[in-house]
Amino acid sequence: QVQLLESGGGLVQDGGSLRLSCAASGRTVSRYAMGWFRQASGKEREFVAALTWTGGSTYYAYYANSVRGRFTISRDAAKNTAWLQMNSLKPEDTAVYSCAADPAVSSDTFRSPARYKYWGQGTQVTVSS
Repeated sequence: QVQLLESGGGLVQDGGSLRLSCAASGRTVSRYAMGWFRQASGKEREFVAALTWTGGSTYYAYYANSVRGRFTISRDAAKNTAWLQMNSLKPEDTAVYSCAADPAVSSDTFRSPARYKYWGQGTQVTVSS
């Protein structure tokens, strides 16, 4: 079993930055895809960013169009941790952000929350205007 624990959420002003962390425990996830999703109040969960494992120590990053150029996903296999650096935040980025991990998610399936087996509890990000 894999446990994921997010941290780093909070309240920030329009244009500000936050860095979310997702620490994995229970198993090494270096060969797992790791993704970030968000869910705003009254809306469905949506894909934000993901890193899929492409072999060795290489990963490939994917981003939702709405965050590309503002958000950066990264990970450190040795620390079993992933991060989401969020810059130029907008009020529409307000949501609960969750990290997810799965050993089978690939370049074809990274956008679908249903494909991820392990989830964190989520952390609230609020961007004030």
